[in-house]
Amino acid sequence: MRLLLVEDDDHVAAALSAILKKHGFEVTHARNGEEALQAVLPAANAGRAPFGVVLLDLGLPDQDGYQVCGKIRKLTSTPVIMVTARADVRSRIHGLNLGADDYVVKPYDTGELLARIHAVSRRSGPADTDDSGGTGGTGGTDEAAPLRLGSVTIELPTRRVSVAGTEVQLTRKEFDLLALLAQRPGVVFRREQIISEVWRTSWEGTGRTLEVHVASLRAKLRMPALIETVRGVGYRLVAPAA
Repeated sequence: MRLLLVEDDDHVAAALSAILKKHGFEVTHARNGEEALQAVLPAANAGRAPFGVVLLDLGLPDQDGYQVCGKIRKLTSTPVIMVTARADVRSRIHGLNLGADDYVVKPYDTGELLARIHAVSRRSGPADTDDSGGTGGTGGTDEAAPLRLGSVTIELPTRRVSVAGTEVQLTRKEFDLLALLAQRPGVVFRREQIISEVWRTSWEGTGRTLEVHVASLRAKLRMPALIETVRGVGYRLVAPAA
């Protein structure tokens, strides 16, 4: 997986890059916000996912990391993990509201960071790793074939969903929820498991949010029977007929 590390401290970046490379990541290091945006921009303009994950420090020399996150989110759906010493709840909420997929507080356990990287990358789907610079290819779609469930098509790299050829606009969490269920049709996902995977929390109050998102998906896809409620357990996706 290609990973963008945005960190102004060269010593921290070198140590973390060594660990990430040891675990199979191809690391691109950006020392400030402008370098990070320049690294993301070419692939984003070509309609490709530039990296599998962005690790973003908030204390950058040229601009606030929150601003960088917002700009990255406008360019691409690539998962962003904020890595910072800001541990207060308001900072976390602000980062997540700007579009960050996760928030890790320094000092952190390396094993936990690696687990979080793999978790957000699973939810978003494989990133395009074509660096050829060509403009006429199919990007990463050959390596990540769309999920087809009857008339429903789910494209993980581009986060697009269509029904009978017509694209359906979903929110980020609606897509994450649908993609999770669609990867194992017929399998019952416990409510706690869904909340953990999609919302990254175990807070019981999120249960109502889950119900709202399921109802919204059924309505937007115009397929009420697509997601079946298993009472007292959770939900499963019932693959429709073609």
